[in-house]
Amino acid sequence: MKVLITNDDGINAKGIYVLAKEIEKEHEVIIAAPDNQRSACGHSITLTRPLIIKEVKLEGVESKAYSVDGTPADCVRVAVDKLVDGKVDIVISGINKGVNLGTDVIYSGTVSAAIEAAIYKTPSIAISSEFKDEKENYEIAAKTVLSVLKKLQVKKIKKDVVLNINVPLAKEKDIKGMKICKIGSRTYNNCFIESKDAEGNIVYEIIGTVNDAFDVDTDVDYFKQGYITLTPLHYDLTNFNIIKEAESWI
Repeated sequence: MKVLITNDDGINAKGIYVLAKEIEKEHEVIIAAPDNQRSACGHSITLTRPLIIKEVKLEGVESKAYSVDGTPADCVRVAVDKLVDGKVDIVISGINKGVNLGTDVIYSGTVSAAIEAAIYKTPSIAISSEFKDEKENYEIAAKTVLSVLKKLQVKKIKKDVVLNINVPLAKEKDIKGMKICKIGSRTYNNCFIESKDAEGNIVYEIIGTVNDAFDVDTDVDYFKQGYITLTPLHYDLTNFNIIKEAESWI
């Protein structure tokens, strides 16, 4: 398969390096990622200026790699249109440093890059690995993606499918398995810390603590139990449950 790899942590992030090393063992890989950290940028794209693209060399990675001074969604758009010869079979976004569970998918640059691919009728995977107590391990996540790719080659998934995968920080033997599930609810108790900069302007720094809802059979629920979670996503945000009710309102 011809695989486009991107992320939101930047071209020099460890996660994208580990992912590329694993995937290029069995597939043709091209890498296009932001030139620096773009976490939580959501589905923004760059419209007011040209994008600067540079070919870079990732040490130990054989595949071609490019840095883009834009967002993760920009990376997918420009790579599919200009950087890749021929058609991309699948886009993989990650491996993200930290999970993208529940409603965090709305803010995630990692997930947004995967959704951008689906909009242009290319199936995609967003892969994230838990970061906790300054510890990280991307190898299990990379192996998980490679395993999923093998299954997708057989099943031939639809062109607009996004698979959002989250991997716990644990030894491989301690992971209970994989659960296919819906997203849960994840909000934050935000605290704004006020200070002033050198010019006397008021500055607010946001500090948040996670406030997970305890809904069963969701990615938040299963992840806390020690499972890898996989959630199929789609960019159609229509609330089909209330279409008829909305007609009565208007």
